[in-house]
Amino acid sequence: MPRSEDVEALRAALAAAEARADEAEAELAAARAQTSDDQAQIAHLKLQIAKLQRQLFGTRSERTQRLLDQLELRLEELEASASEDEIAAEMAAARTTTVPGFTRKRPSRQPFPEHLQRERVVEPAPCACPACGGARLSKLGEDVTETLEVIPRQWKVIQHVREKFSCRDCEAISQAPAPFHVTPRGWAGPNFLAMLLFEKFGQHQPLNRQAERYAREGVPLSLSTLADQVGAGAAALMPLFRRIEAHVLAAERLHGDDTTVPVLARGKTDTGRLWVYVRDDGPFAGPAPPAAVFYYSRDRRAEHPKAHLAGWSGLLQADAYGGFGDLYAADRRPAPILEASCWAHGRRKVFELADVETAAIKKARGEKPKPVYPLALEAVRRIDALFAIEREISGLTPVKRLAVRQVRSVPLVAELEAWMTETRDKLSRGHDLAKALNYMLRRWTSFTRFLSDGRICLTNNAAERALRGVALGRKAWLFCGSDRGGQRAAVLYSLIVTARMNDVDPQAWLADVLARIAEHPVQRLDELLPWNWKPARLRAQSMAA
Repeated sequence: MPRSEDVEALRAALAAAEARADEAEAELAAARAQTSDDQAQIAHLKLQIAKLQRQLFGTRSERTQRLLDQLELRLEELEASASEDEIAAEMAAARTTTVPGFTRKRPSRQPFPEHLQRERVVEPAPCACPACGGARLSKLGEDVTETLEVIPRQWKVIQHVREKFSCRDCEAISQAPAPFHVTPRGWAGPNFLAMLLFEKFGQHQPLNRQAERYAREGVPLSLSTLADQVGAGAAALMPLFRRIEAHVLAAERLHGDDTTVPVLARGKTDTGRLWVYVRDDGPFAGPAPPAAVFYYSRDRRAEHPKAHLAGWSGLLQADAYGGFGDLYAADRRPAPILEASCWAHGRRKVFELADVETAAIKKARGEKPKPVYPLALEAVRRIDALFAIEREISGLTPVKRLAVRQVRSVPLVAELEAWMTETRDKLSRGHDLAKALNYMLRRWTSFTRFLSDGRICLTNNAAERALRGVALGRKAWLFCGSDRGGQRAAVLYSLIVTARMNDVDPQAWLADVLARIAEHPVQRLDELLPWNWKPARLRAQSMAA
């Protein structure tokens, strides 16, 4: 039998060993938390540096946005890991008396927006002094700790009651008129219908996924029922689409582009097209608000842009799609359209031959990379000098833009043309770089038109930005169900993209417009356009004033 002294000694030794283990674990957890915090701070600083460099020097290559996305994702993961390690370090330090807890130094958080509703929860005040027990307490002030909370979505059914009355003298029956509804024979309120449309076309959530979410919230709605409301909502908003279309086609300069849209066919999917024409006068300080109009077609034949722009003439900034050729014909009626080519497209073809990083990645994966040519790097450097000038004059008037271009851009363009011609002549006809240079040299008149007109932009990025949502949405909704579905998508994309271009919340705008459009005078329809629209709160303030 072991003696009691030995047992106590063993217990003490075990307790000391456990304490040392706890201290070692706490120190390790603190070191791990410190490392995670350092990594998160480094990632945060790298992201800030990359964003500042992009603001100062502009986009260095087509992969810049991709690198920023990767840095943001990396920062997201590191911040989450750092917070997790911080909590683990605090829990480990709580089991010891010698190791202090680790607390991250977080950047100061911006206060919550003032427009958010505040709910005061007052903690019970003490009835007596905890020090002496006295009851004569006097309030000195208060400390407020704010916590951001969200209330789950609430559904409700609004009942519009119209009482009937009978006259005792003439026995006539009278009743208040029925209120205007969003859509004829509709059952969806304006806020619900706006959410349905914006989720489908703005957030790329197909109706079947929305129906599943509504069912989990206790509101079962069939897919066909929701689809019926989408069609009714698109029909109700068609007058606004026509007004936006007229506004876009009244511009002197347009950006044009298209993208593929899979369309469901018999046992397969066909490749349809969504066309977009963007009016954006901001780069040359134009007063007209920006807007975009979309059209749908089942194919990419040249007859479609001819129909879209049948009565329009002016400057068209677009890629080198051959279907635009008839628009540029000298005998076109009402007048020929002037072509302005996109330098971003031309630069991209050369940049692909100078992208050292992508070639290295493909080689590491065992794939065959494209050749990298030093001459392509020189071409990119010369083109980037033009982009640097354009960033400086963005937002100036056409006269000022043209004056700067005549002094600074014209000599660079002349040197670039001579260099490209000389370089191309030294290469074989089938050389990749010769093909990339020929893409620009064969269209040199349209590429250099910006030197004689201050309204022209160097790129067609405005149209590409408008199509970005479609490219993202394809991964979610996979295909359009029919040609009519593609046409509806074009209408709703026009409304949502235009709202975003004017810094208007698309869902809030759609909800307010759908609530008002049925009884809104046709002569004042322009009041509902995104650039003229005011939220109900601002309308009430202006009326009160």
